[in-house]
Parts: sequence; C-alpha cells; structure tokens
Amino acid sequence: MSNTIKLIKVLYKKWAKEEPLEIKAIAESGSYRKYFRIRGKEKTAIGVYNKDKKENEAFISFTKHFIEKGLNVPELYVQDLEKNIYLLQDLGDETLFSFALKNKRPEVKKLYKAALEHLIRFQIDGGKELDYSRCYPRNKFDRQSILWDLFYFKYYFIKLAKITFDEAKLEGDFNSLAHLLLKAGSNYFLYRDFQARNIVLHSNELYFVDYQGGRKGALQYDVASLLFQAQINFSPVDREELLTYYIKMLTKKINVKKKDYLKHYYNYVLIRLLQTFGAYGFRGFFENKTYFLKSIPFALKNLEWLINEELLPFNLKELHKVLIDITQNEVLKKFNVAEEKKMKVTVNSFSYKNGVPVDYSGNGGGFVFDCRVLNNPGRYSEYSNLTGKDTGVAQFLELKSNVNEFLDSIYILVDNAVKNYNERNFKNLMVNFGCTGGQHRSVYCAEKLASHLNEKFEVKVELNHTQLKKKD
Repeated sequence: MSNTIKLIKVLYKKWAKEEPLEIKAIAESGSYRKYFRIRGKEKTAIGVYNKDKKENEAFISFTKHFIEKGLNVPELYVQDLEKNIYLLQDLGDETLFSFALKNKRPEVKKLYKAALEHLIRFQIDGGKELDYSRCYPRNKFDRQSILWDLFYFKYYFIKLAKITFDEAKLEGDFNSLAHLLLKAGSNYFLYRDFQARNIVLHSNELYFVDYQGGRKGALQYDVASLLFQAQINFSPVDREELLTYYIKMLTKKINVKKKDYLKHYYNYVLIRLLQTFGAYGFRGFFENKTYFLKSIPFALKNLEWLINEELLPFNLKELHKVLIDITQNEVLKKFNVAEEKKMKVTVNSFSYKNGVPVDYSGNGGGFVFDCRVLNNPGRYSEYSNLTGKDTGVAQFLELKSNVNEFLDSIYILVDNAVKNYNERNFKNLMVNFGCTGGQHRSVYCAEKLASHLNEKFEVKVELNHTQLKKKD
C-alpha cells in the first residue's frame, strides 16, 4: 500500500503542480481496485490503482468515448498505465444508493427516473462508434459470459450455501437459460453494473462510474440491475412504475414495443439475481466480507417475488428446485442488516471432522478451544447415544476429567475479551468448542459457557450445536 501511495503522490504532483496535503484511502466495495482521495492546496482528485491492465485500458477508452458523447462520467485527469494508476475527477461521496436509504420514495423515484433516462443515452448513444475491441473480458454478453455468471452462482453461492442439486440437470438448465437470454436483441451498450452505488450525485447532477465491464448486450440487463438492487427494496408497484417510465422514454429513442421488451425482461432479472448471489457468496462466504452476506435477505425477497409471480422460465425444473431451496434456507435468512444494540457472543460446538465454524460477522474469528484434551465419554457404550446436554455425560465429565479446571481457564479468557470488546463497542465475538464427534465434550462446554455469559454479562448469546439434530 505504501508504494501505491508513493506512485499516486508522484502522479498527483505531475498533474496538479502542487504537493498533496492528504491522501486518504477510500473503502473498498466489490472490486480489487484501490481508490484514494487526494487533497492539495488548490485541487482534489481521486487516485485509482488497479493491477489489471486490460480493465484499466477498457475504463479509460470508455471514459474518453463517453465524454465525447456528452455523457456524465468523471473527467480523466492523467494516467500512467505502465504503473497501473490514473487520476479522476472527485465527484464526492453521495451516491444514489445513500440518497435512496435516507430520503422519501417520491424523491428517490424522481432520481431513479433521471438515472433511467441517462441509461438510455449510455445504451443507445454511448454504444455508437464505441470501440468494442477494448471491452474486457468479453466484447459481448454472449453465451460464454452468461455461463460464467451461472457457474459463478453455482460454485460460489449454492455450493458454499450447501444447497443440494443434480449437477447434470442444473447444467442443462443453465444452457437452456442462456439460449433464452440470447433471443433478445443485443446490439446496445450493456453497462454491466448499472446500480445505485455506481451513480454519484454531484452538483445537482447524476454521474456514472464503474463501467469498465461494459460490452455489447441486451437493453433489459441494466434495467434489471438497477430496479432489483437488493437493499433498495423497491415495492413491486414502484418497480413497475419505473419500468413503465423507462420503456416510455426508450420508445422516444428507438422503435421498440413494450410486449417485445417484457418478453425477455424477467429472464434478465433472473440472470442478474443469480450473478448477484454469486457475488455475495464469493465476497461473503469465500472472502468473509460480512457486508455482502447482509444483503442476502433482500435478494431472497426479490427471488421469492419472481417465484410467486410465476415469472421464472418454464421447463428449468432443476434450477427452479434450487431457487426454491434457497428461499427456504434458514441459514441464509439469518443474515440481516439490523444492527444489534447489544454485543453478540456466538458460542458453537463442532466436530473437527467437519472443520471449525466460519465467522461471518466480519471480526475474523475469536476463540477455538480443543475439547479433545478431556476424557471422551463417547468411547463408552452407555454414553454413545447421549449428548453433552444429558445428565449422565455431564456427571462423567465432571467426575472423570478436569473439565471444571478447563472451563475456569476459558472463563477468564472469554470474560476479559467480552469486557474489552464492550468497551471498544465491538458487536461480535465467536467462541468455538471442538471435539471428535461434536456430540459430547464440545456440547457440554458450549452449554456451560453460554450459561456463564448469560448470568454475568448484558450480551446476546447465540448457542449453536452444529452436529446435533434440531430437536436437541
């Protein structure tokens, strides 16, 4: 990071003819690009570092083209693609997304209608004379692009969420869905990530960023991206109003019939939703970025609506089954954006055969205690069908192992952590107890710690026994 800042500093001095007084990193979102706000005495800019050279070339080529077309994109100040850096106009921090979360629906819809008018200009005017050879990684939202999105959904969402499916049947449905999507006209500029976080409010105008993944494609995709963005949570009535407005404005630009547009629209809503789930899974489950997991319940709500309104394509039986299983998955429903006022301590028992439970809170873990140092009641037939919740197992551990000494040491460690976290306003702590089968020693210890914390602290304790059946 320090070397990147040095490069950004040099480029700023070259452009601004002044020393930067402050270079501040901007929080990452869904990409690996690094953004910095640079302030000097007279000027300000956004510095970007991205080691993907082809993506940089696509962004810069598109930016120059869109500016020539009079589209609202940030001004490109200076670039050094050999070092993977460039400077852009600083448009500020308020996005359409942040505006939508804090303002009333009539005001929000007014701006969304304006965004849709701008989108039409990108799709039609922006697509004219565009050098599509600069697109990366594909110059068209073709069959390969569609299948990449569908496999992204399969490997990073449904597999990581442990949804069961028939591999061959699902792949067949993927191919059928791709065939349906490609029936729509696709000779337009497809922005690819046209959503409220990529629309910035600056000087009472809307500006647009993050279009480097653009390519040739169908009109329906970007509208679906905007209107079905998870956390904005538009009502079906609001979405219908905005969709109708978009089609009305589109017909002023090109000859298109509403019924022809709608014939393909909800198929594109589906592919965008599946791509979004894939992104949530990759960033959330795989990279452990909890923010993305908290968007899942909103996306589930959109998916449930599609299913209930019978807007999914017919004859995709395996995909339909998978989507229903997703909406009924209790683990996925647990992720939510509600901020807990109390600190939450998650206490888990688990089996080492299946691995340590993953912390999705964003804190990155907590404590893991190995209960295999204790005498194992599971080796004895009279306890084999019991669990750590049963009196017989508790008596065995208390009389024939040093479990009390073991737990006393743990109480000291965890108590200190809870006090420290509370003082620092941390919201989550995880404590895991593991043993061979996840039935006896770990369950007993998890129960005892949960009881201890409930008695001693004003915290929310969530107790999970990952190997026990729900009735236990």
